[in-house]
Amino acid sequence: MNDAISTVAVVGTGVIGASWVAHFLAHGRQVVASDPAEGAEGRLRVAVDTHWRWLHAQGRVHEKSYSGLHFDTDLERALGSAHFVQENGPEQLDVKQALFARMDAATSPQVILATSSSGLLISTIQACCIHPERVVVGHPINPPHLLPIVEVIGGEAASAEAIARAMAFYTDVGKKPIHLQVEVKGHLVNRLQAALWQEMIYLVSTGVASAAQVDAAMRYAIGPRWAAQGPFVNLHLSGGAGGLRRVLEVLGPAMQSWWTDLGHVTLTPQIIDRVVESADDLIAAEENQHLASRRDAAVARILAAAVEIRNSEPDSRW
Repeated sequence: MNDAISTVAVVGTGVIGASWVAHFLAHGRQVVASDPAEGAEGRLRVAVDTHWRWLHAQGRVHEKSYSGLHFDTDLERALGSAHFVQENGPEQLDVKQALFARMDAATSPQVILATSSSGLLISTIQACCIHPERVVVGHPINPPHLLPIVEVIGGEAASAEAIARAMAFYTDVGKKPIHLQVEVKGHLVNRLQAALWQEMIYLVSTGVASAAQVDAAMRYAIGPRWAAQGPFVNLHLSGGAGGLRRVLEVLGPAMQSWWTDLGHVTLTPQIIDRVVESADDLIAAEENQHLASRRDAAVARILAAAVEIRNSEPDSRW
């Protein structure tokens, strides 16, 4: 354990915040959580209880119950003992800036302030801080207590030391952090997802495919291959003996013709209605908690297989 970071403050305890709390507790950290919303503590404890039971059933924690969680509605007081802060507030720039200005004023300059923001530019958040050099993106993939990637971005002001410390901390708590040197809206993962979201919504809204058919295409065609070795390796394998270069040089014209034919959609009320109606059969029959539980159990098995595959390969770096 990194003794320098033994207590983590989790600010904002919605879906992402609660998952972070469970993850930090599972990796031996004390957690002080803070959220001003009425009833937030009760909802947090119910969510962490649920996550903990799942973690225990998966063998990821040995204890049947957890300790080390404290809750304080007073933000400044909650931050008083923190060595690292993981913020999970609303995805609104003005709200983030006001929150980070308060956190910056309430903590020692040595404390890393990380945001779980899924797409805001960190430089715009740092701009409101007296000590912007310790403010970074630490964007997890939902749910953080299961999926290992964290995107770390320093923007214009974060120091190399702060980035290194954030990377080391996330590694210490079982994450696989990736450092993105350039900041862009949506970071890496969400930009990749956004490209796919646009096309799948276009295909469904124009009647080319149903939501069920799109999901089947991902689950039984694209998803398994990408989970096993990633899209670049699979693209390389598509080129046969010539590999990735052959795909790009020989099959490139066909690929570019598909790119120019990809759909562009605006989420009008009519398109939203059409897409939701198409997806109703997939999601309406089960409660979200059951869907999430089945997803998490399946993803855990997929991740275990992916790790086994990676361990059998030559060493590589992200």
